[in-house]
Amino acid sequence: MSSDSHEVKLTSDTHLTFAAEENSRIMEPNTTAGGADEQLHGDDPANAPGDSEPKVELEMVPASVEEEELEELAQHQPLEREDLDFEKWKPKPKPKKTFSQKINEVKRYLWNPETREFMGRSGKSWSLILLFYSALYIFLAAMFAACMWALMWSINPYAPTYNDRVMPPGMMMSPRGPNGFDISFNASDRNSWAKYVEALEASLNSYDDPIQEQRNIQCTQGAYFMQNDDESVERKACQFKRSWLQKCSGLQDPSFGYSEGKPCILLKMNRILGYLPGDGTPINVTCAAKRGGPENLGDIEFFPESIFNLMYYPYYGKRVHVNYTNPLVAVRFPSVQLDTHVSVQCKLNGKGIINDSPTDRFLGSVTFSLEVGA
Repeated sequence: MSSDSHEVKLTSDTHLTFAAEENSRIMEPNTTAGGADEQLHGDDPANAPGDSEPKVELEMVPASVEEEELEELAQHQPLEREDLDFEKWKPKPKPKKTFSQKINEVKRYLWNPETREFMGRSGKSWSLILLFYSALYIFLAAMFAACMWALMWSINPYAPTYNDRVMPPGMMMSPRGPNGFDISFNASDRNSWAKYVEALEASLNSYDDPIQEQRNIQCTQGAYFMQNDDESVERKACQFKRSWLQKCSGLQDPSFGYSEGKPCILLKMNRILGYLPGDGTPINVTCAAKRGGPENLGDIEFFPESIFNLMYYPYYGKRVHVNYTNPLVAVRFPSVQLDTHVSVQCKLNGKGIINDSPTDRFLGSVTFSLEVGA
């Protein structure tokens, strides 16, 4: 090797040693101001002016250079045929466990005798969980009970705490057919009208004369029955006897006229707490054919009369007006046209009554269809 191209490659340890020596020389303090350089050059024969020894050129070669070169070569190498075989890179399926192995794993999960754990948790862990959830649900139950107590304490059991409006009463009828307000039957076929008779009988059970005489009192007709007692005192109710319905009571004719083609229906007003209907004048009931001529419906009979007597009002609520029974108006159609579909509308008439609402078909009126066969 020639002196011009002389190169010395140092390993990383040699380079570190050389660097440390150079740093120690540089860090030595200068004790003399001017003669230090002369002494250094004069005493060191290697630095004599006549020497022509070639300079040593240092080259730092980090240990990671070769690894980086190998990685670059590997990246540029073409893929071998074996590397393109993706099947070998797929995860191998796990061996299927036998039934006994699965049972053993379940048993081990339920109780691990080595770690003494039940379902993956120690006794201490289960105790802490049970303690936490017990405290949580006890707190929630106590909070719910406190809220319910506060709610019930604020509610008046005898009258609504807040009542924004009192609507005029609606009207309902009995019986009703399987298709709603549609009464259709043949007088000669008992099976066709038996369901209507059963519905009427069920509606009038509480109106039997012995029950009314035992529970309720006789009241003065034509006047409101005002009872200005304490709100917790039980109110008395006026009698409404079943026998007052006469031909529509089911006492004289158990079929309520259906076997003769002269059906009866029962009408009643909805209960409204404290409501005084008619402003001192009884509410009147009228029925007429809504579509078709009045001759299809014929004469109409009302029992006991076509009004709701004032003595049954006001209503004080279910809690204190225990034996209250709604007054009824029975309507009988003795001469309805046979085999004719008739639409009938019955209305309430009186002060404060609304019977022509386009949105509520039961507000102050009820409409039903009637068809009687021979």
